[in-house]
Order: sequence, then structure tokens, then C-alpha cells
Amino acid sequence: MLLLDTATVAPEDRVSAFRAAFDQASAPCRIEHLDPADQVRSRMHLWPFGAANVFTTDASGFRLVRTPRHVRRESPAIVALAIQTRGEGRFRQFGDDAVVPAGELMLSDLTAPYEFSWTGSGGSRAFQVPYELLGLPPDVVRAGAAHLRSSPLYGLVRDHLQRLTDGADELSADSGAAALGAATVDLVRALLVSAAGRDDLAGAVREETLATRVRAYAGRHLGDTALGPGTLAAAHNVSVRRLYQAFADDGTSLEQWLIGQRLEAARAALVSPAGLRRSVQATARAHGFDSPSHFSRRFRQAYGMTPREWRRLHVTG
Repeated sequence: MLLLDTATVAPEDRVSAFRAAFDQASAPCRIEHLDPADQVRSRMHLWPFGAANVFTTDASGFRLVRTPRHVRRESPAIVALAIQTRGEGRFRQFGDDAVVPAGELMLSDLTAPYEFSWTGSGGSRAFQVPYELLGLPPDVVRAGAAHLRSSPLYGLVRDHLQRLTDGADELSADSGAAALGAATVDLVRALLVSAAGRDDLAGAVREETLATRVRAYAGRHLGDTALGPGTLAAAHNVSVRRLYQAFADDGTSLEQWLIGQRLEAARAALVSPAGLRRSVQATARAHGFDSPSHFSRRFRQAYGMTPREWRRLHVTG
């Protein structure tokens, strides 16, 4: 959902429109724009994913200051894990100062004061989670927030969040949006427990989030023809039997899920501008199918037509 596009707002109204949109999507704070009022630019979106949401901001330079007074007035029990997509963010909370380069994560706790800013043109994508849904005490959240990059899960969660926010418009409209939101919460929880070094919680969280972590990992390696139960189990330090059980507990067949993901990615690639210039065989190999005949057979079973028929339908349609 588009909250704000200042291109459609009169220059003299942009500052007030920015504040109204931000207050709607996040929590009250003081907003200081670093450019003249008539040069303020911003686009903001908010998409629901069950009880969580994705809030995106692309804007000219500004500073957010959430003071103790703001917290006393309204303190939503929410944490926001954000990826900086453009520009360099500067963040301060609980006495820690951090520079957040493009492509890196930061976590803010909206129940406490904080400051955040960027200069020039910047962008941020935040996954906002209610504390109740996250299921972690504030001391674990805050300890983890200060050491996110120390966790071996950091890259996996960052890449997942980037893909989620890049496709938020389409994904939030899908029937599985709430389930996707819940899976993302699982990953955020695992990241925070890992980064906080809470060994007393780590075992339980690893068990609870195994299937979710495997799905996120597999999504990044679908083109690897060697990707299968054995390699997935080894990458997550569990037995193949335990891996099968984790998917069975979710009511899913691991092999069927994996081939379904590869087929969906290949189907989209076949009719993409780049994919239209590649052979069907090359696309199949790029998505983990080393046998073109096997790919065609599974594609027909899944979609009722061959890959070439699907491509022809798209081109002629």
C-alpha cells in the first residue's frame, strides 16, 4: 500500500505529509528534514504480512529522534529489523552508535528512545514485528541488536529480508503472506538469539526454526544441482532424518517442496527479458535441473504445458 508519494503533494505540504505517513506506519518521533521544505522528497509503502508488516522509505535526508517523552506518550511493543538499501544510515540506541552502510542490517526497539538519520538520498526497508509475536524478552532483543553481524545467520536473514521487501507488493497479496510473515519472524528470532549469545535459548530456537532456515538457505542455492537433502542437512548440522522430520512436522515433503521452488523460479525466468534470450536447456540448468527431459516432464506435470509452450503463450499473449 502506498502511504506517500511527495511527487503528488504540493511542496508546502510535504513536511506535514511525511510526518503523517510516518506516524501511521511506525511510532511518534521528532522528524528533522535536512533539505529545505520545498525540496523534501519521499515515497513510503506499508504491506501487511500477518501480524507483522514491511515498511519502506525512500527519501531525501532526514533525522528521526524518538525521545523519552515520545516513549511515555506512546510505546508500541514493536521491533523493526531494517536493511539500508541506499545511502548510509546513522543509528543510535541504548548508548551504541552505528553506521549502517547500504546492504546492511540494523534493529531498533520502538519501546525505547533512538535516533536515526541519513544525508542526501537514501532508502530503508523495515520488517516490523510485535514483541508478543517475536516471543523474546527485551534483554535478549537488545543484546542481539548490538551484535547482529557476529551471528552466522546474519547473511541468510539479510538476503531473505532483501528478497521479501523487493517483492513485497506481490508477496503481500498472496494467500501465503501470513505464513511468509511468520517464517520471517522465525528467522528474526533465530538471528537475535544467535547474536545475543544466549545458549540457553539457542537449542530450542534452532529446533523451532530449522525448516524455515533451510527454506531460506535453499532459496539462495536453487541453481546448485547438488542441492538436496544431504547437502541441506550438512549445511545446517543436522541429520537427514531430522531434516525430513522438520518438513514433515510442517506437513511438507522436502523433495516436493524443493522441486516446486525450482520449477517456480524457472517458470518466471523463462519469460523474463533475459530468459527469453536463453535456451530452455540453459534456464533448466540455471535452476538445478541437469536433465532437460526431466525438467520438461516435471514442468508439464506441474503446469499442464511444456516449457516451450509456456514461453510461446507468454510471447504471443
